[in-house]
Order: sequence, then C-alpha cells, then structure tokens
Amino acid sequence: MIITSEFPPVEVLDVPIHDAVLGRAQEYGDRPAMVDGVTGKELSYAQLDHLTRRVAAGLAELGIRHGDVIALYSPNTILYPVVFYGATRAGATVTTVNALYTADELHKQLIDSKAKLLVTISLFLPVATAAIEGTDVSEIFVCDQAEGYRSVQELFASTGPEPVVTIDPAADVAVLPYSSGTTGAAKGVMLTHRNIATNIAQAEATIKLGENERVIAILPFFHIYGLTVLMNLPLRLGITVVVLPKFDLEQFLTTLQDQRITRAFVAPPVVLALAKHPAVDSFDLSALQHVMSAAAPLDGELAEACAKRLGLHAVTQAYGMTELSPGTHAVPQDDPEPPPGAVGKLFPSTEMRLVGADGNDADEGEIWIRGPQVMKGYLGRQAETDATIDTDGWLHTGDIGRVDARGYLYVVDRVKELIKYHGYQVPPAELEAVLLTDDRIADAAVIGVSADGNEVPKAFVVPMPGVTLTADDVMEYVAARVAPYKKIRQVEFIDAVPKAASGKILRRELRAREAARE
Repeated sequence: MIITSEFPPVEVLDVPIHDAVLGRAQEYGDRPAMVDGVTGKELSYAQLDHLTRRVAAGLAELGIRHGDVIALYSPNTILYPVVFYGATRAGATVTTVNALYTADELHKQLIDSKAKLLVTISLFLPVATAAIEGTDVSEIFVCDQAEGYRSVQELFASTGPEPVVTIDPAADVAVLPYSSGTTGAAKGVMLTHRNIATNIAQAEATIKLGENERVIAILPFFHIYGLTVLMNLPLRLGITVVVLPKFDLEQFLTTLQDQRITRAFVAPPVVLALAKHPAVDSFDLSALQHVMSAAAPLDGELAEACAKRLGLHAVTQAYGMTELSPGTHAVPQDDPEPPPGAVGKLFPSTEMRLVGADGNDADEGEIWIRGPQVMKGYLGRQAETDATIDTDGWLHTGDIGRVDARGYLYVVDRVKELIKYHGYQVPPAELEAVLLTDDRIADAAVIGVSADGNEVPKAFVVPMPGVTLTADDVMEYVAARVAPYKKIRQVEFIDAVPKAASGKILRRELRAREAARE
C-alpha cells in the first residue's frame, strides 16, 4: 500500500538553491542572518546576499565554470553560506567535506568529486595541503587568513561582473555530500537544485519557524541535516542563525542563554546532555521553545526527560537520509500530544511504502520513499544507484519502520549495516579495510554495538599466527588513520570471521553473539 502525506502538496521549486534561499534577502535587509556565537560578529541578510554575488564574480574570474566542483572543508562559520551560495551562483557544485576527515579521507573525496578548488580554514591547512597532491585542485583558499594562501575575503573585493549562468534545477547538481548509503564506502550523493530547494518547502509544512526566531547551528553544515535545516531553511525564512564551530557543552549553554536562542536542532547526544548534565541548571534557557533531534534514533523516554527538564511541550524528532535531501518526516510542532519515539509524519508531496522481506507491503517493513527530494543518484556509480532506487522511483532506505493509526512513523531497526556514532555514519567496510592493512591482522569484521546509550564500532579481529596483539594496539592503529568519530571503541579477538560461501561477512552472526551476552 502506498502511504501518502496528510499535508497539501507543495510546489516543486525549480529554481537554483541560492535563489530559493536568498530570494528575499534584500527585503530582510539589515536583519542579522548569521551570528558568530563565539565572537559575536554578524552578517546581515543584505550583506550575505552581496557577498555571495561578489564570491561568484571572483570565482568566475578564477575560471570556475558551470559544472565545476568546489570542495568546502570547514567547520561552521558565518562565511560558510557565503562560500556555498557564491559557488552555486557561479554555476559550481559544492562538495561538502567532513571537518574531521584525515588527509587520506579528504584526498579520496577530492579525487572522486574531481574538485578544482578547495576552500578551508587556516587550522585545517596541514590536512588540506597533504590531501591535494595528485588531485585536480589548483588552489587552496582560506576563509580566514594564512600566510602564502589567498583568502575568500579577497574575492569580496572582486570588481568583475556577477556571472550569468544558466542552471537547470532538475538536472544540475547543487551539492555533493558523501554518504555510505545502505552499504559500502562513501559515495558522492548528487542532489540537484530542485531536490534541495523543494525539500526546504516540504520541511516548512511541519517544521514551522517564525521570522523572529533565533536558531543555534551546532550541527555541522557539511552534514546534509545541518545544511538543510540549519542553513537553507532558516535563511529562506529570514531567521537569525547563530553558529558555533564545534560542540562544547559550556559554550553551547552559554550561547543558548546569551543569544536568547528559541530553537535548537540537535542530535541525540545533545539531548542526553540537556536531560542529565548538572551544568544545565546554571543557565537561563527560558527563551528556548523548541528542540528537535535527528541524524540518529532518539529514545522516547530520554526525549520526555529532556522536555520536562527544559519546560518544553516536547522534544520532537525528524527522519531522513542524505540521499533524500534529506527530509521525509518530522513531528508537527503544533501537535498537542506527539507520541514518544515517533520520528514524524510524512512530508507533503512524498509517498512511502513499508515492504517486507518477501517484497510485499507489510505492517512493518523496509521504508521506501518516492518524491521530488530523491537524489539524482550516486556520482559515477550507476550500479549502486540502481540498487538503491528502483525502476518505479522508490528509494530503498535500508531502515525498518512501522506506522501508527495517526500516521506517525517509528523506525525500529536497520537493514543497512551502517553504524551511527553520535549521528555520524561509520561504514563497517571502511574500518575493515583499514584493519586489514595492519600486517599483524589476518582478518577482521566490524559491527555496531550498544555502549552508554550510543552505538559504537566494535572490531572482531583474527591475529596473524604467532603475533602478540592487544586491543589497545588495534584501536591505536585505526585511530591514526581515520576521523575521530570512526575510531574502533571495542575489540574482541576471534579464531575466524564468520562468512558466507560467497565470502561476504556474516555480521548478523556477530550481532547475535553480542545479543546473547546481554
């Protein structure tokens, strides 16, 4: 059975993303668009609009043309949207890069995306300079200042004309984030201007923000959740976005208090801190009216505990994935009794099926989604695209869900093998590949296990014969080669990794072994 949304359909936005977001920027004028939560520095809407146009002109003078790719490797700053929308105005595609990436991880993304320019910050230059060797990147720009490198701020002084670029919103890729999808290594997710612009309009139907709100941007803009919900959506509506470069609880709470933040979009670990950390009681959070969690499952009881402590009606959830631009569900904020644990109701102009293992519709099954937010595909990977989006346009999410009588979706399990650590995607196959580069390891498999209310990567390792190897040895080896959130957190030594005749690792057997111990 095809499940449809209870909300009226929205118009498909066939416009470039910079126009969808900043189309009313001059009307908003001097209203603060971006505020640095650390320094207090502000950019008004008029300034933001002007600077994106100057960046576009500067990029055109550098030779950036329609279809070129620019890599944006930065934490949240007030200049992040300036670079992003400036690049799209120039006709470029922006590939957003995880700020925690190692040089090797960044190198792979630059090679795969064929990026021609890399924009970063001075703190990240050691990784950036090591990563560009052997890539198409011709120059590194910094958002701040660094000796020997040109700054994005130099582009603000460009006197050249704003480029006139013809963009096909349905076909041209606006942003190229990287996701592991349902299986395998990270792949470039091609999201068109139409995909992400329309998804903003879909989100507006349930996530109703008022013009006078102040939103805190603690989730990274490089993550599609942060890009859409903390940058595109609020800036389209004339809302003030207060940015922090990373999550530090004291700084986060101070910013909530001093900036009189009205709404926080967060991930479950932040909800946990707000619900239980003693420091929360030392701050005046009376301006905070709404907290929404996404990027990973949130326990219903934890959500209720957080809401009670903060004096909120509820802490709500939303659901989606990078390949869906990313949103498909959110809990409507005007629901007087949102059910605990539900991830929301279906966005407008979106269809869903729940499909059992036999391929038929089921009361509980894999979540399939069809709508204008479904990605164009994976960059250069047609087979993976075809395995994710079927011939009828249904995207197979790899998540198992059920829907209650009120139309609320509950995500109950995952078909896919991805580990979600603090909202970040950790593909087991990638960690297994790293482990097998260690000469002391004969074989290895990785699964996600529960620890302190979170999911963490655990490695099952087969040592080489005659080798003395400790769990610390294994964890230190991997930690030196991956981003911090991908680190192996637990290790168990085994005699053999369970595998099918085809050679595929039988992770379900390892998960069953873990479950038996609980």
